[in-house]
Amino acid sequence: MALASDRARRRRRERSVDIAYRHLRELIVHGRLAPGTRLVEADLARRLGVSRTPVRSALHRLQQEGYVLASNHLRQSRLTVAPLTKEDARELYWIVGHIEGLAARLAATQPPAVRARLVASLRGLNNQLARLAQAGRNQPATIFEVDMNFHRRLVEASAGPRLLALHDAIKPQTERYWRLYASAIIEELGQSVGEHERILEALERGDADAAELAVRTNWSNGAERLCHVIDGLGERGSW
Repeated sequence: MALASDRARRRRRERSVDIAYRHLRELIVHGRLAPGTRLVEADLARRLGVSRTPVRSALHRLQQEGYVLASNHLRQSRLTVAPLTKEDARELYWIVGHIEGLAARLAATQPPAVRARLVASLRGLNNQLARLAQAGRNQPATIFEVDMNFHRRLVEASAGPRLLALHDAIKPQTERYWRLYASAIIEELGQSVGEHERILEALERGDADAAELAVRTNWSNGAERLCHVIDGLGERGSW
């Protein structure tokens, strides 16, 4: 009985930490906890309606994943929401590019019929992006959703649980940049559409090397486009 009770308490603690983690990550990704914001356990616990213990554990996890930074201030460690900087953007985009590049490599080795279905699905999404780019409409939410679905579908087509877990941990951090700089980024949507097409051509041929390179190129070029925007609009939360 005691052992079962301990397991139940441990599961409740883990569930509380996971809920706090997901709530805090959502607040950060959606900008409701802005870059550079100081994070105080007691304040966050009240905001989420939980005790400080799961918040502390959630913040530690977010710090490990790069959403939160710790700095020494007056001999005390102070946590803040990670700023949005050019250096961070490049690192994140390159990491995601390598993760999705591996997924594309795996997808390119699938049987022809499987690849054909995947390419058809991805091309439908890319055609949507092309129409949005040609229309010149400022629809960042729609563009973000279609683009996210394109990349997510590619990853889910062949990635194993470890690759998916890495992708889930890192990819949302790029969303922070999209939400803040979207209006300027989408002006160059047409370039990304062309890069997506090269990914699809490599998948159609079953060329694993070319598929991986095309995905990595898409993300590295995206990093440079984003950094150009940051040059004009400025970094956020860095001082």
